[in-house]
Amino acid sequence: MKTRLQRKYLILIIGYSVMLLFIPYMLDYSKTDPRFKSGLQKQRCPDLENSMGMWNIEEKASNETDVAEEYGNRGKTKTFIYLHATWRTGSSFLGELFNQHPDVFYLYEPMWHMWQILYPGDAESLQGALRDMLGSLFRCDFSVLKLYMASPNLTTASIFGWKKNKVICSEPLCSAYKKDEIGLINEAVCQKCPAMDIKSLERECKKYPVIVIKDVRVLDLGVLVPLMQNPSLNLQVIQLFRDPRAVHNSRLKSKQALVRESIQVLRSKQRADKYKRLVAPNRSQRADSYVSSAMEVICESWLKDLLFIRSAPQWVTRNYIRLRYEDLVLQPVKQLQSLFRFSNLTFLPAIGDFVLNMTQGDKYSSDKPFLISSRDAKEAIHAWRERLSLEQIRQVEAYCSEVMSLLAYH
Repeated sequence: MKTRLQRKYLILIIGYSVMLLFIPYMLDYSKTDPRFKSGLQKQRCPDLENSMGMWNIEEKASNETDVAEEYGNRGKTKTFIYLHATWRTGSSFLGELFNQHPDVFYLYEPMWHMWQILYPGDAESLQGALRDMLGSLFRCDFSVLKLYMASPNLTTASIFGWKKNKVICSEPLCSAYKKDEIGLINEAVCQKCPAMDIKSLERECKKYPVIVIKDVRVLDLGVLVPLMQNPSLNLQVIQLFRDPRAVHNSRLKSKQALVRESIQVLRSKQRADKYKRLVAPNRSQRADSYVSSAMEVICESWLKDLLFIRSAPQWVTRNYIRLRYEDLVLQPVKQLQSLFRFSNLTFLPAIGDFVLNMTQGDKYSSDKPFLISSRDAKEAIHAWRERLSLEQIRQVEAYCSEVMSLLAYH
């Protein structure tokens, strides 16, 4: 009996060994057999690779010209623009310049709702969902927002910075303003506008030749590549940068409003040893700690984007433009003319007057850091020199030295 069992075990072991030897042979055969080459092999998931910008430029180089011709059609009937920025870089001001144009349907920070409802989800894990939301919004499908709203009753009185949104506060949705009148919206006036059904806003969206979305929650330019590659969108990206020392100064000024989102940024990095210091022992120091440490992550993201675009193929670079906040506010008309050409928009003299007025104010800023107002641009870009300590300046320069060099900040 014992001898029979031993024989059975021996046969099983031999059979298993033969099977292990046979599997590599089949895998090698599948690589050489033309039937497998023709499409039976399992494909890699392009969305996963594109979401983090990990794509093989060498493989695309051979047909780059064809792709550029297919996706680089700047004569489309609709133009889609994403303003790619981070917190406290002047992105609200840049967005307002597009909000003023009568041919633009402007969406202010629509992804804010997602970050709020999914808090404390880390920033990196939300990137794919952000991209999918952008795809829907650019197609004027706003129903995606219902997934992230506290109330299922979605109206114009809750989205896209509605109190200052020229489309929502103007005819035909509201009689308070006319879209072709250039000037800041009075929130108190706009608040009296009736809350309209979201379908009405979608219908208005489809009428506009240019759709612009401004947000600060896409941390990786590579996340946007699938939208840039999609022929139905042919997305164009304007990326805004600002001196990291000025950004840090502004973030500290409004630190209480940025704590939650700074935590979400930092959660993506907290496993690394160098970020373990982020949990400040003193409660009163936590806001400073979170906001300051997030600056390091921001500079890392900027560096990744700058290196990414440097080696990107033509069909990406032709639909991308880089802008420094300092250049925008010191040469507002010249820079705005360039941005509007890129965006297929006609430059209007009234908007030229508007941007000059907004950058030649009497003072640096108001007591409300998120309020868009007329400011002294020269004072604004140098305010960090007087407001940051020498230690704070050195810390930011240590974090962001490579980015500052690439962007010519000295």
